[in-house]
Amino acid sequence: MNQLEQLKQFTTVVADTGNFKQLAQFKPRDATTNPSLILKAVQQAEYAPLLAETVAAHAADGLELIVDQVLVRFGLEILKVVPGRVSTEVDARLSFDTAATVARARRIMALYEAAGIGRERVLIKIASTWEGIQAAAILEREGIRCNLTLLFAFCQAVACGAAKVRLISPFVGRIYDWYKKSAGSAWDESANTLSNDPGVKSVAQIYSYYKQHGIETEVMGASFRNVGQIAALAGCDLLTISPELLAQLQAGEGALPRMLGKDAHGVDMPAISYDEAGFRYALNDDAMATEKLAEGIRGFAADAIKLDKIIEGLIAAA
Repeated sequence: MNQLEQLKQFTTVVADTGNFKQLAQFKPRDATTNPSLILKAVQQAEYAPLLAETVAAHAADGLELIVDQVLVRFGLEILKVVPGRVSTEVDARLSFDTAATVARARRIMALYEAAGIGRERVLIKIASTWEGIQAAAILEREGIRCNLTLLFAFCQAVACGAAKVRLISPFVGRIYDWYKKSAGSAWDESANTLSNDPGVKSVAQIYSYYKQHGIETEVMGASFRNVGQIAALAGCDLLTISPELLAQLQAGEGALPRMLGKDAHGVDMPAISYDEAGFRYALNDDAMATEKLAEGIRGFAADAIKLDKIIEGLIAAA
């Protein structure tokens, strides 16, 4: 078996892309999207007709609803390829507004349901702010499953578990990026690889904590920079992987053994809980997580604005 086939033996493989025409060759179970990936896809010539058709069909709906229609249209196309779930993201500009996030999530789900897609096949992606986690808690009680993204700190994972969200996406590569940049010339790549990679260590800690305390929230490692990070987390509940790295795994022939789950408990960790003040202090106390969360929200918001402008251009030209 190639490395991708080996990985699928103990981890659910998810494709991280809006480019649904790339998916079939890798046979992932699920797929994830975000504003940046959708923006990248709509700027490709092969997806321009789909975008134009969707905008034209809903030109009178108002910009926000048209954007959601575009996101859902891509999701619907992805669901024709994958047998499992698609993750569709709420506008990052709502990351600090619980009520608005809940309303937007409900609307996205309603669009999927109107197209004949059941709730079990959709995850609503929400940034792991305090407000986002509270929104997810409300949505989960309504049967709308959530994927909490932009997760960098252990306190975010703890709060998501307490909120009983369906799935979290801790960002391996962006954590690695921060520590590498922070260390500068003192960074030793060989000493910070595989199980010693700071992003890998973060996900492994969350995975062990959840398993120790019977937390049912699924852990899906995300944002990978290389195949080594993926291999070090083999055995995690799910891993969402870019098409480029999926291709490398598919071409890889070396052994890829299970790394997580052999000893699920590891070091005993006491149960932790956070109220809002405690959560905000713990997040603030983690410079990496604070910076990467803010940076991630800014980046997704900037790409959402770019998508808005492309759609506005199509409306104006109609």
